Amino acid sequence: MNSHDDIQAYLALVQLNADYASAIDAADWDRWVGFFLEDCEYKVQPRENHERGFPLATLSLLSRRMLQDRAYGIRETLFHDPYYQRHVVGLPRILRRDGDMIEAESNYAVFRTKLSQETTVFNVGRYLDRVRITADGMKFASRLCIYDTEMIPNSLIYPI
Repeated sequence: MNSHDDIQAYLALVQLNADYASAIDAADWDRWVGFFLEDCEYKVQPRENHERGFPLATLSLLSRRMLQDRAYGIRETLFHDPYYQRHVVGLPRILRRDGDMIEAESNYAVFRTKLSQETTVFNVGRYLDRVRITADGMKFASRLCIYDTEMIPNSLIYPI
């Protein structure tokens, strides 16, 4: 791997995070699913459980088909007070690279705005990602959303 390839991979990882945030902030759930490999993991988990090695997670989806089911549920079956969310994702830090697989970490903050209310901080934490470089661009093999607090206000409807 030369430095040009490393720079290109880093820039592609930055773009992946920006595109991911844009898709979920726009409520484009089909596009959200498309960021993942068929055989993937998406988990939203409190920091304490992650650090202690406890498996309990707020949301745990273990395949792209499970993500598609979640997307369907958001669109068709979940009823809740409408709100907007906005993701702010920090620059990624590459932890390891092995061939076409990159392990990375990025901080995130999610803000939520309910109609006729002030914007609030909804969720803050870090993404721990395993990203595979494919012919179709970078795809998540695994995205762990490790949030800092032990509590999520009300419920988790949309992906983090």
